Amino acid sequence: MTSTRWVGVGALMLMVAVAAGAFGAHGLRGRLDAYALQIYEKAVFYHLTHALGVVLVGVVGQSGILSETAAGRIALMLLIGVLLFSGSLYLLAVTGIRWLGAITPLGGSLFILAWGYLAWGALFTTK
Repeated sequence: MTSTRWVGVGALMLMVAVAAGAFGAHGLRGRLDAYALQIYEKAVFYHLTHALGVVLVGVVGQSGILSETAAGRIALMLLIGVLLFSGSLYLLAVTGIRWLGAITPLGGSLFILAWGYLAWGALFTTK
């Protein structure tokens, strides 16, 4: 996928994150206890943050700082990270199924790898 497409994917991810945040603030208030609401809010925060990261990585790929291939790999890691990290937290908050918390660190690990890959590429790749 091209870097331009990743900017579009990131924008869609941002749109979904804002909708999820609004749903949490308005649709889930009174339905979730304080702890579950805190988990849900954490999912929204990481969703928004890493969706912005996908947009950023797409722009970095367009700029030529990183190759389109490297930018695509990083963006894909961030996307899968959001699905695993935020997705598991959204489900945990709404359903209360505790074992979903075991999936969350997989997404967090992908976030760390993606940002490390971006740092490596930006620091050690010559244009």
